Amino acid sequence: MGKANTSTKRKGELLQAYGFITPTVIILGTFVLFSVLYSLFISFTRVNLLGEVSYKFVGFDNYINLLKDERIWIAFKNTISYVIVVVPTQTFIALVLAYVLNQKLKAKNLIRTVLFLPTLTSSAVLTMIFMFLFSVNGPINQFLMSSGIMESAVNFLGDPKFALKVIMAMNIWSTVPFFMTIYLAGLQDIPDALYEAASIDGANSMQKFFKITVPNIAPVTVFVVLQGLIGCFQIFDQAYIFSNGSGGPQNSTLTVALSMYQYAFKTNGTMGYAAAIAVVLAIVIFIVAMLAKKLQKEEI
Repeated sequence: MGKANTSTKRKGELLQAYGFITPTVIILGTFVLFSVLYSLFISFTRVNLLGEVSYKFVGFDNYINLLKDERIWIAFKNTISYVIVVVPTQTFIALVLAYVLNQKLKAKNLIRTVLFLPTLTSSAVLTMIFMFLFSVNGPINQFLMSSGIMESAVNFLGDPKFALKVIMAMNIWSTVPFFMTIYLAGLQDIPDALYEAASIDGANSMQKFFKITVPNIAPVTVFVVLQGLIGCFQIFDQAYIFSNGSGGPQNSTLTVALSMYQYAFKTNGTMGYAAAIAVVLAIVIFIVAMLAKKLQKEEI
């Protein structure tokens, strides 16, 4: 009798568990798994989804054409340049700020709140703000000319040499507070006894930072780097707003995600080609993320 009651109770608990996870499974299956599989499928076809729906299987033609597409190579070059600059910079600044704010400072909670504000602002608004700051008649040019650094205004937004760098600066400024908060949470787990022992041994602040903080925060750094890599490779909205969807000036702000959008919605009949770009981008992100994770583990 006891075994029967236990079995019935266990079945009831399993039904409850399945009831709780079923909505999540349905949502993920519909909007994630199905989307991934469908994108993979149409990447091997020439498909038109904006008018009369039609599919034509073309094999690996989309992927072969992708390798010959000069715009895609430019997009990958811009995206990789963006990743190489932004990820290390935002990671280092976030760690340093977190380390400083983890000390016994006056009004540190107020400082944390102020520094976190950019994260609460939408990327569209931040892009518009930075476009104003770096415009020809904007505050940055006014400061550079008034201080004698520049004799005349620089067209940061229209010069291919500076356009992508402005987006880099904006994203570093807006993402550092988020990663700083993650680092702050990780720093709370480092025992104070380690710093006290280091002080007794005569270690200075720099030695404590590199010998105690950095090694103990390594797992958090792995997470921050991976999140930064994924986010940077997927950059779209800032480049779209900055260039009005063109990737200009002279393709200097053309990213892989933006080129994917252009082929999917701006050119008729290239939705399958855009899906092929998405698949290649996903593979690149996966490979880079795994390499970064492996390198971080080896350093640990």
